[in-house]
Amino acid sequence: MHTVDRRTLLTVPLIGAGALTGTAAAPRRAGALSAGSPASPSPAGGGQEALLRRWAADTWHCLDTMTVASTGLISDNIGADLIGHSGHTSPTNIGGSLWSVLIARELGLLTPGHARRRIARTLESLERMEKHEPSGMYFNWYDENDGSVLRSWPGTGAEVVPFVSSVDMGWLGAALHVVAQADPSHRRRARRLFEAMRWDVFFDRDVEAEPGLTIGGFWPEDPRREGTELRPLMGGIEGEEVWYHSEHHYDTAVSEARMVTYLGIMTGQIPAAAYFATYRTFPPEWTWPEMAPVGEWAEHEGVAVFEGAHTYRGMEIVPGWGGSMFEELMPDLFVPEAAWGPESWGRNHPLHVRAQREHGLDEAGYGYWGFSPSSDPHAEYREYGVDALGLNPEGYFSDADGTDWRQGEPFPQGLDGVITPHAAALALQYEPEEAAENLSRIETELGAYGPGGFHDAVAVGSGAIARRHLSLDQSMILGALGNVLLGGVLHEWFATDEVTARLRPVIAQEVFRAHG
Repeated sequence: MHTVDRRTLLTVPLIGAGALTGTAAAPRRAGALSAGSPASPSPAGGGQEALLRRWAADTWHCLDTMTVASTGLISDNIGADLIGHSGHTSPTNIGGSLWSVLIARELGLLTPGHARRRIARTLESLERMEKHEPSGMYFNWYDENDGSVLRSWPGTGAEVVPFVSSVDMGWLGAALHVVAQADPSHRRRARRLFEAMRWDVFFDRDVEAEPGLTIGGFWPEDPRREGTELRPLMGGIEGEEVWYHSEHHYDTAVSEARMVTYLGIMTGQIPAAAYFATYRTFPPEWTWPEMAPVGEWAEHEGVAVFEGAHTYRGMEIVPGWGGSMFEELMPDLFVPEAAWGPESWGRNHPLHVRAQREHGLDEAGYGYWGFSPSSDPHAEYREYGVDALGLNPEGYFSDADGTDWRQGEPFPQGLDGVITPHAAALALQYEPEEAAENLSRIETELGAYGPGGFHDAVAVGSGAIARRHLSLDQSMILGALGNVLLGGVLHEWFATDEVTARLRPVIAQEVFRAHG
C-alpha cells in the first residue's frame, strides 16, 4: 500500500479559467521576514520585503480574478491572460481561496469589509452545495459558477462519478478552522461546517498497520468502473455504507495527507497513534527499495516505528513518497511543525529545502530549484520531485524527460529541469534569502511571471513555460508569503489552545533520524 499524489486520483485536463475584480488598499500591517518558525523572526531589508509584497499583490490579483463574484467559488486554473473560467473547482481550491482572502486582508490588499463579504459568499455556497451528508464531506468537483456537483467533465462531457477525497477535504477543513479564528463575524458559520465533518470516515482500521491508515477517499455510490477493486467501509458512521479503492492508503509520514491525521487527532476522531502508523522510510528488512535506509526502531503511542532516513549528499533526511516540496511543507503552512517537533520536523524541513536547493544548483546544474507536482510546461500536469528524497520506486523526477537517478551515479547534466515557483515559495519559511533570490531569478531570468504573478512552472533547459496558474499553487504561494511577512500568521490562527493541547504532545515525542 503506497501513497499517490491526490491529483492522480482523477486525471483531468487543464482548461482555460476566470475573472473578478478586487479592491486594493494600503498595507495595514507591517511584518518581518521569519525563518524556520514564527518563534524565530529574522528581520530583512526593506527591499526584500517590498519584493515579497509585490509578489503577494500579484498573486492575490490572480486569485481574485479566478473567483466567481456571485458564488465566491474559485476556478481550478486560469491562463496567463487571466480570462475565462475553468468550469470546475474542488474543496482544496475553495479552502485555498479562503485562507488567501485572510492573508490578503492582513497584507492590506483588500479592506476588512471586502474580506468579510468575500468569505460570506463562499460560506453561503458551501452551506447550500450538495455533499455527503452523513460525513459532512464535500465531493471532489463542482462547477464554480453555481456550486453544482460535476457529473460530466467540462469540455469533454466525460462522466464524473462524485468522489470524496480525504486529502482535498483536509485543506478545506484546515481553512474553515482558520476562518473561525481569524474572522469572528463568520466564526459560528465556519465552525458549524467544520464540526459536521467526520474525519474518521477516512480512517481504515482494517489494515496491517496499527492502529490504521488514511484512505484516499470514497465514492458514496458504486462508481461502476469495470475492473476497479472496491470494498465497503462503515467509516465510523453507523448504518452508512460507502465505497473506496481498497489499494489506496496514505502510508508515508512526509505527505500532504498528514493534515487529515492532524484534523482527526485534534477533533478526537482519530487516535493519536495514527500519527505513528505511517512509514518514515520503508523497514530496513525490505530488499526491493532502491535505497537502503539508515535508522533504528522506536515506540510511540504503542506503535513500533522505524525512525529511518535516506542519505543524500552527506545529509540524512526522512523522505516522502515522491520527494516533492509540497509533501514536505504544505501542512507546515498551518501546523507549526518545526516549533512543536524540533527534533523531527524542525530537523527535516530545513534539510529538505537544502537538499532541493543543492539538487537544482549543484547535482543537476539547472541553475534554479524548487520541485513539486505542477503544470507540465510541455503538456498538462505532472509530478516532479527529487528522486533521492522519495520512496516511490518509480520516482518523481526533476526533469521533463523523467530521467532516472540511482545512488552512487552522477546526476546527468544538461537536462530540462522543471521548476515550480510554489515549491520555492514554501521554502521561504526556512531559507528566506536563498528562496527569495531563486524566485527573483525565475521571474527576471526565466520570464515565468505575468500580471497574475508566477506562472505555474518552467523548464529551464528548453525555456518552455506553463503559462497558466493553478489556484492551489497560487494559494500556497500566498500562504507562504503571508507566514513570512506576517510572523507566522497562519500558525497563529490554526494553533488554538485546544489544538495545541492535543497535537503538540504527539508531534513533540519523536526524534527523526535527520541531520546534515
